[in-house]
Amino acid sequence: MTPNSIQGGGPEPTARAAVVSVAAPARSRLMFHSQTSRRLAFGYLLLAPAVLYVMLLVGAPFLFSLYLAVSDANVGDPVATFIGAENFRAALEMDVFWTALQNSVIFLVVAAIFKSILGTSLAFLLLQNFPGKKLIRGLVVIPFTLPVAISVLAWKWMYDSQFSVINWVLSRLGLIGQYGTDSWPIWLGDPKLALLACIAVNVWRTFPFSAIVLLAGFTSVPLEVLDAAKVDGCSFFQRFRHVVAPMIFPILMIGFLFDTVFTLSDLSVVYLLTQGGPANASKILPVLAYQIGIQAGNLGRGAAIALFLVPLLAPAMFLFLRNLRRREY
Repeated sequence: MTPNSIQGGGPEPTARAAVVSVAAPARSRLMFHSQTSRRLAFGYLLLAPAVLYVMLLVGAPFLFSLYLAVSDANVGDPVATFIGAENFRAALEMDVFWTALQNSVIFLVVAAIFKSILGTSLAFLLLQNFPGKKLIRGLVVIPFTLPVAISVLAWKWMYDSQFSVINWVLSRLGLIGQYGTDSWPIWLGDPKLALLACIAVNVWRTFPFSAIVLLAGFTSVPLEVLDAAKVDGCSFFQRFRHVVAPMIFPILMIGFLFDTVFTLSDLSVVYLLTQGGPANASKILPVLAYQIGIQAGNLGRGAAIALFLVPLLAPAMFLFLRNLRRREY
């Protein structure tokens, strides 16, 4: 008999260690094979391709742009060296940068206002019952699905200084004078009209997206809730403000976030219409970054200018996502 057994104690220390060492893997295997762990592992497995796709599509280009912005990368130089924040400082000293920044903010705010008004109105119209409803819903998305070059070049012809269809209609209606007079607008050649003309094309192209997002949100609201609000005497605008809008708020925020990103990064419309002219009147940050980084070959400074879009987008993304998290609780 051992002293431990005589004293009435438990098993020997070596025996207890063996018991613990055997029990720990058994417990870990039991936790791994539990239903909750299997569900988590399966969920992460399904999420992995999406995470990898986002990292490759967004993360890798962003890191590469950051690398270019802190270097003196140039088209003619095979090797780039680190220069820190020199490109950002040089961009801030450019007068055209502040003009492009101001135009970008105006472009975003004005386009967002008109797209909100037109998108909401169109979504309400598409909710009504009328003949050919499905056909109209299909035609509405054509501006958003058309190739950018085709739609923008069509608008460029409509804005032509001499053969403008828009001016011809306005002249027939008596709203403007004849060709050659001071009241005949030169849409893409007038510094006061060029940016507004670009905003109009951007709104025309993307407000169907806002309407589709709103329409999806409106159709998700239960009819019983709306009927109860009608019984309580709520008007149309009261139902929209106090019933519909709170219920579809997450959808509205996600749609508005996507629309903000699309508007701020809209290079094609402005570049194909005016290339930022006349006299930088319609130049926005993406156009300036393209002209300096690609056309002029200064990749580092062009990347630095493009990265200035991040501070414009970050506060909006933070506020939207923060409000969404609050409403989850």
